[in-house]
Amino acid sequence: MPAAHVTRRLGVSPRERSCTTGETCPDLFELSDGNFAVMGTEATSALESSLPPDAARADYERIVVISRETLIRAKKDIPDV
Repeated sequence: MPAAHVTRRLGVSPRERSCTTGETCPDLFELSDGNFAVMGTEATSALESSLPPDAARADYERIVVISRETLIRAKKDIPDV
């Protein structure tokens, strides 16, 4: 089975969100296998202790932070089902 690849961006480009420096430019992508990829600031060690008790994170998973604007502007592109 071929590896998934990015099929489209959700929301607007970082440039349209005034990110032109190449730093802290979060982004959301839909993948060819139907999953989503998030590009954000790694914050696992800072946030892991504040996760709810029923949350679980595998060793290979990371907590990433994206700006509120990034998610809100992607909302229209996120499928309902």
